[in-house]
Amino acid sequence: MSGSLTIGPDRRGWTVSIQDGCIVDMPVPDAPVLACPDGEISSGNVCAHTHLYSALAPYGMPAAEPKPETFLQILRRVWWRLDRALDAEALRAGARDYFVQALLAGTTSVIDHHESPGFIEGSMEILAEVCEELGVRALLCYGATERNFGREEARRGLAECRRVPATSLVRGLVGLHATFTVSDETIREAGDLARELGTVLHIHVAEGPDDVEDAVARGFAGPLERLIDLGALEPGSLLIHGVHLSSEQVEKASEIGCWFVQNPRSNEGNGVGYAAALAHSERVALGTDGWNADMAEEQAALFRLAGQHGDTHAEGRLAAGHDVIAERFGFSATGLEPGAAGDVVVRRSGQVCHVVVDGRVVVRDGRLATGDAQTINAEARSQAERLWRRMAELDPAGA
Repeated sequence: MSGSLTIGPDRRGWTVSIQDGCIVDMPVPDAPVLACPDGEISSGNVCAHTHLYSALAPYGMPAAEPKPETFLQILRRVWWRLDRALDAEALRAGARDYFVQALLAGTTSVIDHHESPGFIEGSMEILAEVCEELGVRALLCYGATERNFGREEARRGLAECRRVPATSLVRGLVGLHATFTVSDETIREAGDLARELGTVLHIHVAEGPDDVEDAVARGFAGPLERLIDLGALEPGSLLIHGVHLSSEQVEKASEIGCWFVQNPRSNEGNGVGYAAALAHSERVALGTDGWNADMAEEQAALFRLAGQHGDTHAEGRLAAGHDVIAERFGFSATGLEPGAAGDVVVRRSGQVCHVVVDGRVVVRDGRLATGDAQTINAEARSQAERLWRRMAELDPAGA
């Protein structure tokens, strides 16, 4: 629930006032005060793309056998196998643990792209409930695909996008996994649904060469052009990765008003390359693609890889996530300006001390204030062991 709060003054004399979950220019009379005389106030970080379905992966996920040699094999032998094994209990436990770690790292907003082919209906309800419980701002969607059960699977996925509730903390997007896993009909339906719901598309684009090759084989210039030609891209749509796009394609998407989200740790880990062409867009945010939501770690990886590839445009990509959130939630400003989201972090000697989301204190003195972090982590580890057993019973999808 949105709240009113006064934060500060901090050691620089800054004070931030929040009313009804939004930063305002004047203190709210009788609002609670969060003191931080030895801290520094900043806006919370945004993870502009992740996968909560992989939240349990750090807890002992078995290595794929045989070892994948290509990106498509990684998808089929690891991630597409994991998401098929997910059920309600594993999803809830993983999401809760992921969000706790995000908040403790100073990440207040998460944009998720979810997939659980064995548990579609009800998945968005669980994720929205966890957001409300722990106090995380989120954009949610189900990544519709046809890779397991054809067109009916895609229809169910799109229908689940329709079920995302609109609250002060949660908004919905329309998700597609990637163009090479869906038909033209599904792409058209996704665009129609986004317009009907007043939202935008969230989709992986040209992460690996397979996406590009598939689009060309279907008669399109590439996956971006396929989305454009089939009417799926509204201004504000989120195009994830873009590793194998040309500078001209990036410029074309930017002219439409699309956002790109770069995920440097994931791209490096999957060996798909560095998204150098994103230097040709000023609308590039930073995500983790399922890695932890510590955005300081992601930004450090971005700067390291940008230096290796001669990319001089990496600065500002973390901050750009606030603009994505503002667009979708209707905030009139970003950062700590009046009209921005009431999502604030107080750091002491560089360490996260307090976290406020929507005017609600969710981390106080470095400890989760909206739940028991140790209990949540223990449940995640228990569900992870169960998930690995379920995975072992599944054959890799087309490995």
